[in-house]
Amino acid sequence: MNNLEAISESIRAALEAKHAAREKILNESRGVVRLCANTIRATHRREWSEAEKMLTAARAALESMLETARPHPDLYHAGYTQDSAKEFVEAAITFALIRDQELPTLETLRAEPSTYLNGLCEAASELRRYILDLLRADEYDQAGRLLDKIDQVYDTLVTFDYPDAVSGGLRHRADSLRGVLERTRGDFTMSLRQKRLQDALARAEKRIEG
Repeated sequence: MNNLEAISESIRAALEAKHAAREKILNESRGVVRLCANTIRATHRREWSEAEKMLTAARAALESMLETARPHPDLYHAGYTQDSAKEFVEAAITFALIRDQELPTLETLRAEPSTYLNGLCEAASELRRYILDLLRADEYDQAGRLLDKIDQVYDTLVTFDYPDAVSGGLRHRADSLRGVLERTRGDFTMSLRQKRLQDALARAEKRIEG
């Protein structure tokens, strides 16, 4: 028992370091989430340079958080760490999809496979809001292209049939995405039919007046 005090002090030092890391990660994760939300908001407003600025800041905050977590595997894979990483994936992919860019890879986003897939799923869901804005502006071609992208993402995600412990709850998110896809397809079809009807009525009125 002569070495009990030395052992306990060694454990205390390790736990103090881990506790400090956890507090820093929690604080930084909140910053990542906030910056990602601002990125998506700017993207929807078509404020492209502001969105890129926010995304760059989010990347820096995420990299700092992951470096803090890396020496502690349980903290690295903790829900709050991976959730904020997922938010970054969502923001980056939402921007890429709307801007018609190549999708960023796992490596460029420093994302775990399940984190990437869940972020991809949420990014596809985020497109619904942008599509509805396009429909209100009669931008049907771009709305149709984005609707096709939601469809492609959904068709890909349903091929990853793994337990939630492996996929991070992807199955539930994919089910939700299917609902988003069906509602958005319905809204697109209805809006397009109304637009065609209005155009036909306008042409008929011109013929009558002429």
